[in-house]
Amino acid sequence: MSYINRELSWLEFNQRVLDEALLPDLPLLERLKFLAITASNMDEFFQVRVGGLHLMRTSGARKRGITGMTPNQQLKAIRERAQTMIEDQYQLFNKQLLPAMAEEGLLLSHSRAITPEQHKTLASRFEEAIAPLLTPLAYTPETPPPFLPALRIIVAFELETPDQEAPRIVFIPVPESLPRFYHIPASQTNSQASEEHLILVEEIIALFAGELFPDEKIISSMPFRITRNGDIAVQEEDAIDLAGEMEEVLAARITSNTVRLELPHRTPARLQSAVRKILQAGTSECYRIPGPLALTDFMSVAFASGFDHLRDEPWEPQPSAQIDPGASIFDVLAERDILLNHPYESFEPVLRFLEEAAADPSTIAIKQVLYRTASQSRIIDALIKAAENGKQVTVLIELKARFDEARNLMRADELQRAGVQIVYGVKGLKTHAKIALVIRNEDGQLKRYVHLGSGNYNESTAKLYTDISYMTSKPAYGADASLIFNAVTGRSKLTRFAKLVPAPTHMKPRLLDLIAAEAKRAKQGEPASITAKVNSLQDKEIIDALYQASRDGVKIRLNIRGLCCLRTGKRKESKNIRVVSVIDRYLEHARIFSFHHGGQPLVYIASADWMTRNLDKRVELMIPIEDKTSRKRLLGILEAAFKDNCNAHEILQDGTSKRIERTKGKKRFRLQEYLQQQAKTAARASAHERSTTFEPHTPPS
Repeated sequence: MSYINRELSWLEFNQRVLDEALLPDLPLLERLKFLAITASNMDEFFQVRVGGLHLMRTSGARKRGITGMTPNQQLKAIRERAQTMIEDQYQLFNKQLLPAMAEEGLLLSHSRAITPEQHKTLASRFEEAIAPLLTPLAYTPETPPPFLPALRIIVAFELETPDQEAPRIVFIPVPESLPRFYHIPASQTNSQASEEHLILVEEIIALFAGELFPDEKIISSMPFRITRNGDIAVQEEDAIDLAGEMEEVLAARITSNTVRLELPHRTPARLQSAVRKILQAGTSECYRIPGPLALTDFMSVAFASGFDHLRDEPWEPQPSAQIDPGASIFDVLAERDILLNHPYESFEPVLRFLEEAAADPSTIAIKQVLYRTASQSRIIDALIKAAENGKQVTVLIELKARFDEARNLMRADELQRAGVQIVYGVKGLKTHAKIALVIRNEDGQLKRYVHLGSGNYNESTAKLYTDISYMTSKPAYGADASLIFNAVTGRSKLTRFAKLVPAPTHMKPRLLDLIAAEAKRAKQGEPASITAKVNSLQDKEIIDALYQASRDGVKIRLNIRGLCCLRTGKRKESKNIRVVSVIDRYLEHARIFSFHHGGQPLVYIASADWMTRNLDKRVELMIPIEDKTSRKRLLGILEAAFKDNCNAHEILQDGTSKRIERTKGKKRFRLQEYLQQQAKTAARASAHERSTTFEPHTPPS
């Protein structure tokens, strides 16, 4: 078989994340953070990927992926692999992390082991801060079942009532407003002042729930957690009011079918039976958890105050050496292009680009695509300010950005009330392109300035994800940017582009042509190579083109963080292909492509991965980088991505991966550390140059 199953490949990616948590030389709370990330990843995987397969199975569809597996076969394989991962997660948590945390004074206490003094404190806390927020939901077989929320801890109780023959069952969902962990005073006998004692909120509820049920006896209790299908999309063909339709989708997602039910290892039979009956969860949806549910919540513990010695030393985003802090961003762009490598270089210039435009009297119009934004967004504030200042502001806000739909609906309403012209994406496609256009009147002439990138306009994730920003005032890029906005807002065709390469119309054909051109050179005996950095590779046409290029002798290097459906190994079709994956403190998110092109490399950045959904079903952009300085930097980043011998993994023929070990005599090289140091050195040199350079004021001529 020439391909790796998409879902199983993704699970192997999550295993690489878990492998970071297994590293004993990584600071303890960094290990806990990686473990929490794997749990969060699994939540989304079950909501979207498993949810989609459930829908296909329920509808009777037997559509097979590129590996030929039916939905049912995929679900069976996913369950088997997920079970192994759960065992690995909890083996790490129970046997390594919890004992190590206890040694460092970060203790997870259990209700059965608390002291009388701690019991008294918790009783008071339950009465004052927890009980008033709880809503018990009764269940009887004769009445409609209560609604049980997804991805929340729910505690089930079996109660014995004097005037009823059979015990009754009650559910208490833990409100989102309550923290998962509560601090309790340390025991007076064996504890030290520096110790931090934590207890799970569900244990407190189980301990004191008797207060909520006077004259009843609690026979048994059990926490559990539901994951519901999140793969529910708006039917755009019938949508007259897209915003209204999206609200219906969000409501449907709340009550959708159960795709995973997490239960403790030992569960009271009656409670388990009732939960499974209400949720219609079969054996294949049930997962036994040998420890606390929802390991994703331990992310808050990983950031607990007072334990900085158990975390990595922070890396601060550096100011770009290309930009004078006191200069207008537009003055800089009038002279040269700017390329930023986030988060090593600060996202601040991108924010300044929009904030300056909003306040600048010369700015006439701002046009922007928004896919995901920060909860407290300076970008949204800038766009509102621009509209209030009389600028013409047009924003395409993608309502179909999965799990950000509610926030984007709210953002759209907020912007619209400020006078911004809002467009709700493109019918039948998601708009995933990262583009902002500013049009200014300069001495009676209109001039366009463009920001293009691989990542979202989100100042929060810009500190956590690696991405590329490219800013230019080159007329061809500005003209193409206007064509993009005319197409998505005015329903014109995506044609006549001088520089930008949009999907779904141009990008895949251009990539296939570029790959074929390298194959042709290789067949003619010329040097030929392809180097690419993407998050995921799944598109069959792209994979087949890479296989053919490999057969023809093209040297192909792929740096892929996530899933990879291309099968590596010594097989003829992939003998010239190497795939590596880097998992480190930042999430690798930048998309950079380079084609040797006879020694004159063609270099691109893009908003799109090499996946069918990106290339055929989304509005995306691939941007050629022709500026020599910027192109050289990108080629350097690509080269560095294949030197890592600390946090890189080689993707093997069966889709699993193996950590790349440093060979004897080989110098240690860590990609993200190298790029952080590179940004730091450049910023320091730039600051030094500014401090030692005097620029005189000259009188006007």
